[in-house]
Amino acid sequence: MHAHRRTHHTRTHQHSTPHPHQHSTPTPLSHPRPHPRLRNPVPLLSTATALLAALLATACDSAPDATTAAADDSPFSTVRFELGPRGGIQVSGSSRDAVAPAGAHPASAGRAHAFERPDGRLLVVLRHWSGPGAERASRGRVPRLPPLDEAAIETAFLVDTANWVRAELDGHPLQWLRRDTIRIDATNVDAGDTTRLTLSAPHGGRDGQPIPPAGNRSCEGLDEHAVRGAVLPEVEAGAPVTGVLARLRKQCLDVRYASLPGSARPGTVERVLVPLAGRPDGLVAVPPVGGVELPGRTAGSKVLVDPRRPATMVVAR
Repeated sequence: MHAHRRTHHTRTHQHSTPHPHQHSTPTPLSHPRPHPRLRNPVPLLSTATALLAALLATACDSAPDATTAAADDSPFSTVRFELGPRGGIQVSGSSRDAVAPAGAHPASAGRAHAFERPDGRLLVVLRHWSGPGAERASRGRVPRLPPLDEAAIETAFLVDTANWVRAELDGHPLQWLRRDTIRIDATNVDAGDTTRLTLSAPHGGRDGQPIPPAGNRSCEGLDEHAVRGAVLPEVEAGAPVTGVLARLRKQCLDVRYASLPGSARPGTVERVLVPLAGRPDGLVAVPPVGGVELPGRTAGSKVLVDPRRPATMVVAR
């Protein structure tokens, strides 16, 4: 896998106002501080003039610094997104300069916003509460199923990975990504809890060259706004993420991830929540929550789904 020089666009970065001596903490995206004004520029101007004269006297050409060139050419390594129930999002990692904000929109009736994703970019969409929902989450009163009568917020970022990266949720691998979209739902986390999405490139000749997942031609050309039928997949608690993801894609379902404590082994699938058409709060869990099965709502049953509302794969922490 080769790293590509990223010089074709300008990235916008926003930082919070940390303590002047704290440089290793994650940096939230907010407006940068303006540079302080120079109170007495005369000494600086004299110094710059003397330096310029010295360079001219020694006939030094202005060649690019090797360290700067190496930094500009450095391949994508690691980026971490952290968000809590209040919706505060922090971006950290050695490749955080590869991240650019892509906007924020309410997810009315649980429907995912159609963010634009330019070619060659990875789109990260983080779903969280804002306003009254965030305040309630901070007090620990968030139910396990999101109250879809309140509009959650979807905040998006574009990431210039240049090549394949592995996505991990709270330290557990999800899938390989390239020029794709990954959605994370943090609306069900407990008060004071944090959801972490990490994107990392392969290191040290890792075994297994990442390849794109097999496509499903039957999903091509489907109307993204029309209700359609889908067969509820066979999902058992403790199943690998990659296998369940393939089953959901076979049914042409958009997928987002959530991370919650559960009975399954950490890093495996706890359950899948499939949205039903016609009801903004209509969800069917596979396997059933508490072992309660509903007629026509079990694995192998055909249901009507709204493609604008992604299915949620709950991964056990």
